[in-house]
Amino acid sequence: MKLSARIAAPVAALVLAGLTATACAPQTSDTSAKGDEKSGTLRVWLFQEVGNKPKEKVVDTAVAAFEKSHKGTKVEVEYIPVDTRAQRVKAAFNDPKSAPDLIEYGNSDTAGYVKDGGLADVSEEFGAWEEAKDTDPIAKQSVTVGDKVYGAPFFVGVRALYYRTDVFEDLGIEPPKSQAELISTAKKIHKAKPDLYGLAVGGAYTYGAMPFIWSHGGEIAGESGGTYKSAINSEKARKGIEAYTSLFGDDNCPAAKCASMGGNATLTAFASGKAAMVIGGDFSHSAVEAGSVKGKYAVVPLPGIAPNSIAPAFAGGNNIGVLKSSSHRTLAVDLMKSLTGKKTQAEMFDAMGFLPTYTDVLDNAAKKQPFVAPFVQTLGAGAKFVPASPAWGQIDASLVLPTMFQEIVSGRKDVAQASDDAAKKMDAAFTDAG
Repeated sequence: MKLSARIAAPVAALVLAGLTATACAPQTSDTSAKGDEKSGTLRVWLFQEVGNKPKEKVVDTAVAAFEKSHKGTKVEVEYIPVDTRAQRVKAAFNDPKSAPDLIEYGNSDTAGYVKDGGLADVSEEFGAWEEAKDTDPIAKQSVTVGDKVYGAPFFVGVRALYYRTDVFEDLGIEPPKSQAELISTAKKIHKAKPDLYGLAVGGAYTYGAMPFIWSHGGEIAGESGGTYKSAINSEKARKGIEAYTSLFGDDNCPAAKCASMGGNATLTAFASGKAAMVIGGDFSHSAVEAGSVKGKYAVVPLPGIAPNSIAPAFAGGNNIGVLKSSSHRTLAVDLMKSLTGKKTQAEMFDAMGFLPTYTDVLDNAAKKQPFVAPFVQTLGAGAKFVPASPAWGQIDASLVLPTMFQEIVSGRKDVAQASDDAAKKMDAAFTDAG
C-alpha cells in the first residue's frame, strides 16, 4: 500500500528546502565523532507517548535482541517529553559529550537537524539494507536531504476523529459528515450530557486546529521566490480560526479548562471518558484502548466543509537517526535498523497503532486491523505541512499559534487582532531567518 501521492510534493518541497519545522540548534562546529567504538553503552532518546508502556515493551524486546547479538554492548533508553524536545535536541547538538547516540524526531525535522550538523549521513548503510528496499518512497523522502539519507523512518502519522459509539447511540445521532455538523454535534452532546466535552479541543493543540484553517482554504504562510510571509490573518484562515475557536466555551469545552490543553491532554480527556469526541492520531490508538472507553468508540476521517469531504490533516510521523557525534557509529546504525526494522514496526503497530512505513507491513496492518482505514483514507484525501522555512522552529517554539488561539478564546482579543498580531510575529521570524 502506497501512502498518498498527494503528499509527495509537499514532502519533497520540505526536504529539498533543507529547512526545519521545529525548533533546532543553531549551526554548530564540527561535532563528528573521532572514532567508532565496537562495544560500550549506546544512549537513545525516544519520545514519551500517552500510554507509553506498550511502546516501552516493544522497544525493550528490540533492545534485548540487539544486546544479545552485540556482545559487550548495552543500550540505555530515555523517553523524553515531546513538548520539550526542542531544548533537549539543541543541548545535544551543542554538547556532544552529553548527547545520545540515536534520537527519535519528527519527520519534518530532518532537514533542519542536518543543516544544524546533528545527524549522521547513513546513505551507504541504508542503501545496502535489504529491508529498506520496501520503504514507501514518501517515507524515505522524510529522511532524505538532497541525495543523502539521514536516518530511517519509524512510523507515519495522521489524525482523524475518534467518537464515543455509546454516547452517539444513546442520543440517536450519527458521526458528523461536515465541519458544521461536527461543531453542532459537539454542542448538542454537551447540552445533553454536561459532564462531557462534546469535542475535546485545546488552545495549545496546533495540529488539531490546522485542519480547520486548511479546510476553509487558509494557509499558515505563503512562499514566493524563497521568501515566506504569514497568511494566518487572511480571510480564509480567519474563517478556520473562527470555526476552531467556536468550540471553546460553556457549550462544548470551557475555555478555563481547555485553553491550555495540548494534543495529549485532549486525548487523555477522551480516553478517560470525559469527552465524546477528539481529534487523535493513528498513534493514539493504544492510549485510547488502555482507557475507560475501550470497546465504546470508533474512528472516522475528520470532516471538511463540504458534506462527506475530509479535512486536510497534517501528515506527520517520526524517524530515528544516528547523531554525527556518536562514537559508536556502526553499532548505532545497527541499533537504528533494529528499532525501525519490519519486525519492530509490525510489533509497534500492534502495540501502539503506529502506521508502518514499509509497503508490505502497512498492507498487512490494514488487513489485520479495521481501525487503520480512516487514517489511510485521510492520507489519500491529501495532507499538508507547516511552512518549510527555518523560521518555523522559532515560531513553533515561541507558541505563536497557541498564543493566538488562547487570546481569542479568553476574550482578550478578537480573531482579527489576534491573527494580525500572530502574523506580525511570524513575519518577523521569517525576516530574521532570511
